[in-house]
Amino acid sequence: MNDPVFIIAEAGVNHNGKDELAFELVEAAAQAGADAVKFQTFKTDQLVCRRAPKASYQAKPGGDKESQFEMLKKLELGEALHRDLIRHCEARGVQFLSTPFDLESLEFLTQQLDLPRLKLSSGEITNAPLLLKSARARKPILLSSGMATLDEIESALGVLAFGLLQEKGAPNAENFQKAYCLKEGQSALREFVTLLHCTSEYPAPLGSVNLSALDTLRSAFGLRVGYSDHTTGIVASVAAVARGVRVIEKHFTLDRDLDGPDHRSSLEPEEFKIMVDSIRQCELVMGDSRKIPTVGEMKNRTVVRKSLVAARDISKGEVFSEENLTFKRPGDGLSPMNFWDVLGKIATRSFSADESISL
Repeated sequence: MNDPVFIIAEAGVNHNGKDELAFELVEAAAQAGADAVKFQTFKTDQLVCRRAPKASYQAKPGGDKESQFEMLKKLELGEALHRDLIRHCEARGVQFLSTPFDLESLEFLTQQLDLPRLKLSSGEITNAPLLLKSARARKPILLSSGMATLDEIESALGVLAFGLLQEKGAPNAENFQKAYCLKEGQSALREFVTLLHCTSEYPAPLGSVNLSALDTLRSAFGLRVGYSDHTTGIVASVAAVARGVRVIEKHFTLDRDLDGPDHRSSLEPEEFKIMVDSIRQCELVMGDSRKIPTVGEMKNRTVVRKSLVAARDISKGEVFSEENLTFKRPGDGLSPMNFWDVLGKIATRSFSADESISL
């Protein structure tokens, strides 16, 4: 029996740089039944150049002169707030997670806060230094794969394998590939890494989701798979669970009308709770793949199956034929599977109409 799907409420930067909103997001995630609530940890001056433009989904409607640097600077979480949020998460029974976007933030999360696992964003899948340092922390890693080709994913996994094995050679493409090909490297990846399928659009149109790629990721890399959902509803997440993912990450907000880059592609608390409940119901109906009758079905078999019975009164010594035999409920007698074996045999006693046939 698989463990329950791990559901992450992606708060991201939906706290809008306000401490009170961050705490309310933790509360909402806990009440909705999330297993973890995840934020984003970064130093803006290490994440983005001052000249970097905003993505289209980050821009404010009606024109926006604010740079990506200026926007993100307002959304940094302070170190003290991280610790306060961790304590609040512990009190509410939900795990605190955060995605690092630079090496200093990664060190803070792994060494100072000692978080139980790391989530690496799709944008970092080509950031070899961050991947390597993440692997050397030897914590479970959730690696998003939005925008990536299979070759790029394999290259990233090579870096992770090299780091997980604590290899002493030079960190370069050749040694990353060697680590990936080693039996020990594959074993380490299976132990530590979960690949998240993702479509890096905000929001992602349903037609771009391509959940069939989950099978491709499983087949290509032999790792656990999850799904980071950027669509506006819950159908993609529930469908991904039906396809066997072990992790769901979904953006959520207190109010989609709030100002900020990610609110419009997020679920509100009640919607998130409906998603969690739907996922748990989906897990329940998925079962364990064995095709055997349930206890309830066993009770119904006699009621709904049929037996060989006399179509009319049959005299002793009469030959059983298609004219004097039929099949009716209940199934407490000879199965109709024996119909042709009975034809042509001689009745050893008399049978009344509807009486079960015995030989």
